[in-house]
Amino acid sequence: MKVIGINGSARKDGNTAIIIRTVFEELNKAGIETELIQFAGEVVEPCKGCFACKGRGNCVFRKDAFARVFQKMTEADGIILGSPVYSADVSATMKALLERGGVVVATNPGLLRHKVGAAVAAVRRGGGMTAIDTMNHFFLNKEVIIAGSTYWNMVYGRVPGDVLQDEEGISNMRNLGQNMAWLMRKLHESE
Repeated sequence: MKVIGINGSARKDGNTAIIIRTVFEELNKAGIETELIQFAGEVVEPCKGCFACKGRGNCVFRKDAFARVFQKMTEADGIILGSPVYSADVSATMKALLERGGVVVATNPGLLRHKVGAAVAAVRRGGGMTAIDTMNHFFLNKEVIIAGSTYWNMVYGRVPGDVLQDEEGISNMRNLGQNMAWLMRKLHESE
């Protein structure tokens, strides 16, 4: 089994990457392979609304990172979406991924069906719930089964590394990884 984590931050290896890797540690302990994709320095353009993806299983435009990342999403057993909170929601790059991915799956039903998903956010102050909801709504509308934890999947911090000081948030990320691993094993056993 494999989980990919998508870091929607403009900062490579910042707080969002730290919390995704914290979830990964628990998945790795359970024998689940992980891969981190970071959008820092990458471009994901917004959806053009052309619907040329219908019947193709991916976007027809290949000049940015979307098609490569979406292919990995369809091949993985689990997906972690992670974003910092910008203007009380997900980053623009994460939003573009969700919008384009939403159209590709809507025109090619079942591409993400029964995968396990989790959304995490690095938060400085406010907007964390909105960011989590944005990513979870993508999962729910695309037949992805969401793993939860003991609290909302956000960790507080401003500069890179600050999230490690939020003990409750980091503990929640560890629990999320354990719950995601448990759910993935149960689904795999039932196949």
